[in-house]
Amino acid sequence: MFRSHTLKIGAILSIFLLVISSDISAQDKNNEIKKKTVNEGSKIIGLKFSDTERDSMLDDLNYNLEGYRMLREISLDNSVAPSLIFNPIPPGFEPDRVFDSIIVSPVGPIEAPVDLNDLAFYSIGDLGALIRSGQITSTQLTELVIDRLKKYDSQLHCVITLTEETALAQAARADEELAAGIYRGPLHGIPYGAKDLLASKGYKTTWGAMPYKDQIIEHDAAVIRRLEEAGAVLVAKLSLGALAWGDVWYADTTKNPWNLEQGSSGSSAGSASAVAAGLVPFAIGSETWGSIVSPSTRCGTTGLRPTYGRVSRTGAMALSWSMDKLGPICRTVEDCALVFDAIIGPDGLDQSVIDVSFNYTPEVDFTNLRIGYLIKDFESDTVYAAQNTAALKKLEELGANLIPIELPDFPAQAMEIILSAEAAAAFDELTRSGRDDLLVRQVKNAWPNVFRSSRFIPAVEYIQANRLRTLLIERMARIMSRVDLYISPSFEGNNLLFTNLTGHPCVVLPDGFNDDGEPTSITFIGRLYDEATLLAAAKKYQDATDFHKQHPPLFK
Repeated sequence: MFRSHTLKIGAILSIFLLVISSDISAQDKNNEIKKKTVNEGSKIIGLKFSDTERDSMLDDLNYNLEGYRMLREISLDNSVAPSLIFNPIPPGFEPDRVFDSIIVSPVGPIEAPVDLNDLAFYSIGDLGALIRSGQITSTQLTELVIDRLKKYDSQLHCVITLTEETALAQAARADEELAAGIYRGPLHGIPYGAKDLLASKGYKTTWGAMPYKDQIIEHDAAVIRRLEEAGAVLVAKLSLGALAWGDVWYADTTKNPWNLEQGSSGSSAGSASAVAAGLVPFAIGSETWGSIVSPSTRCGTTGLRPTYGRVSRTGAMALSWSMDKLGPICRTVEDCALVFDAIIGPDGLDQSVIDVSFNYTPEVDFTNLRIGYLIKDFESDTVYAAQNTAALKKLEELGANLIPIELPDFPAQAMEIILSAEAAAAFDELTRSGRDDLLVRQVKNAWPNVFRSSRFIPAVEYIQANRLRTLLIERMARIMSRVDLYISPSFEGNNLLFTNLTGHPCVVLPDGFNDDGEPTSITFIGRLYDEATLLAAAKKYQDATDFHKQHPPLFK
């Protein structure tokens, strides 16, 4: 996940839960809650109660306390989701359920380079054409990718586990199948990396965190299984900031290939770094609040954050059950479409996923689309004004009639507690056991402190924030009824948080470079479940630029 320095921390349990366990002096030998504890605790939640009211509460509070103890006697694995399922669909919305095969851009005549190392930055489409035509084999490509991962990981620190044995076996199978005329689709024989919060049978799934560095989950995540069925080749479990925050994991900091003095941002740190450096053709990342957008921006990759409920999270570490999303990080927009098509759809286990069509075609006419742009955010984003202005101008040159829009006026800061609450619940046992001390980052703005402080958000306020979220979803639906998609600076204003709360999809792609020669980005936001239009529009912009074709010099 990605967080600003203004993030306020919290959790789902009642304010009294931690107060009562820490203020022993206010309790008797049986550890019962006394009026003094209630009086002090009420200050944290901004409420006042009379002496009589506090006295009346004591029986209920002590009754609840005993219930907390009973709940804690039952071990809850991170994979156990709450029985409450978030639904981003506003009233009256009906997703498209007419299923057609996707259409991809034709690949022109292509020949394998004399030096196969030149394949490092080829697109999935081009690599697939070379494999299908027999000019290269999946095994050759996989060996090249593994060699580059081994060669450059000492500089980038983007690999947690190489899955070399599995990769070579999968590549050999792909070659055998293709030789026999069996074609699984455009990912057949293509190597990839997975963020190490996705389980892969036989390998460690560390979540990037010291307490889990030896964890083995003996089943494949749904996304890993879907990609294997598509013929893709898993070559590495890639780094993530510990428990999906930032780019610092238990062994190191993942680096930005454009500037090795700089972290790659997070939390899909290794996924973006490895793709940008030409170590893998694509990778799977995840986003709760910016974890695809942020590292894709830093590293100059193209990332798709799908609509909430599009891709199964079975076998993925849970951080926020109502906000977590899995998506591809690639070199091009159409590569994202190819990967997305392979991983979407229900698996019968993640109950948040619905079966909705993805009828992608690269053909799009901007003159027939209503394209909005966040006028106030573009006006206030002075740091990247040159890149933003150029991006909007390019869209107009391509025929876009840009419509100024504004986001709803909602208290974004107050709604951050939804993520904090769910994250603290997901790692409740880590906090109570004291093993959170093992995490590398122990500053105030890091998970250990967030999880502890999060226990002080009342359950009532968590519910109220989600009720406000319902209103936000309805207001966003009104905005999206005016446009087919809209454009936003990647980090200005509340767009990143709001659209993660409402579940809207986005594509982030490079739109230039700053004065230090590091990539910058622009974000396209689409309607719920309309990744097809969103990707087609982003592709048209990307095809009219060459920023995605520029690569970090140290890794060419």
